[in-house]
Amino acid sequence: MSRRAVLWVAFAVVHVGVAWLGFLMPNEPMGDVYRVYDPWSRQALEGYGIVGITEPWVYPQLALIPMVIVQAFSWIAGYTLTWALLVTAADAVAFAVLVGRARSAGRVTAAWFWLSFIALLGPVGVYRLDGFTVPIAILGCLWLVGRPWLASTLLAIATWMKVWPAALLAAGVVAVRRRGAVVGGALFVSVATLGVVAALGGAANAFGFIGDQTARGLQVEAPVSMFFLWGALLQVPGFWVFYDADMLTFQVTGSDIDAVIAAMTPLLVVAMSAVAGLGALAAVRGVRYVTLFPPLSLALVLGFIVFNKVGSPQYLCWLVPSVLLGLVIDRHRWIAPATVTLVAALLTQLVYPVLYYGILVPAPAAVTILTVRNVVLVAMFVWMLVRLIRIVRMPVTAGIRPRHERVAA
Repeated sequence: MSRRAVLWVAFAVVHVGVAWLGFLMPNEPMGDVYRVYDPWSRQALEGYGIVGITEPWVYPQLALIPMVIVQAFSWIAGYTLTWALLVTAADAVAFAVLVGRARSAGRVTAAWFWLSFIALLGPVGVYRLDGFTVPIAILGCLWLVGRPWLASTLLAIATWMKVWPAALLAAGVVAVRRRGAVVGGALFVSVATLGVVAALGGAANAFGFIGDQTARGLQVEAPVSMFFLWGALLQVPGFWVFYDADMLTFQVTGSDIDAVIAAMTPLLVVAMSAVAGLGALAAVRGVRYVTLFPPLSLALVLGFIVFNKVGSPQYLCWLVPSVLLGLVIDRHRWIAPATVTLVAALLTQLVYPVLYYGILVPAPAAVTILTVRNVVLVAMFVWMLVRLIRIVRMPVTAGIRPRHERVAA
């Protein structure tokens, strides 16, 4: 059996296995699909209002598209399983582009990393909207140099489904020589999306997802929530975990939490600006795309997670495109970050869905594992910052761009 055939067999086994585990594991790892995606899309199709248009929504407007697509084909196997089939199909397209004929050692390594990550993160990486945006983002990253218009269009579409790919777009604007194409593709998608939203009468709700994010409290899994979660575990008066019915998430509360909530969004903006500034300084000094983009994009994505008030378990799959591209470009340098990413994925699956009850009603083992997972993410963020600083400090002659840069097929 050829190396490519082995990869595709592994692809099928991993996706079937993870989709099947969603029905077996505790704490409903595919709950969002049938509890919110199905009702939202059914509501739109039956004429009872369109989320993001007729009412504010937690997601950007294009997030409804895959939900409606699944609704149209739900006769195949029911809504939940059809969602898994859609994500698998999207993964297959990106996997095919990544692997090609399986002649590149870097691409083969990246493919095994991605399959390992899917298995270690578990069902939450498939049964969430984030899982659908990951293959789109992977294609965007692979094509940023060779097809910047197409790549930025794909990344912008993914951003208008879930905001996180904006970090990849920002890194692309900084690191890619053809910045006009990167900005142009993203601008085209954004203008077209907002135009359709306005034409449907939803201008007032066009950016409702931003308001929802800035106004929400601290979700229990977020790194910033660890102090309050440990307070709840230790039964400190005033500290506990509760369910927010508006956000459909479990959150924490405790002493002076309002000040922390208010500070997190400005802190996120400052952190992301600082990372982007480091990247811009490296770009001005002539650092190559292949050297700059992977650590810059990963640092920005990690910043989105580390300084976020949410921290849902599926956020871990945001790390895949940057690490995958790093392996494609320089697998030896990126083996260590890839390994740490896989460890973080495993810890995340242990937290959710396996031990999640021990987070909601805090228990030492579950809270400790979640804390270790968050420490790993913070350490990765610092690691990428150090890499960026070293890149900025490289001698200018070491960072001169070659005349042509091409990393994608």
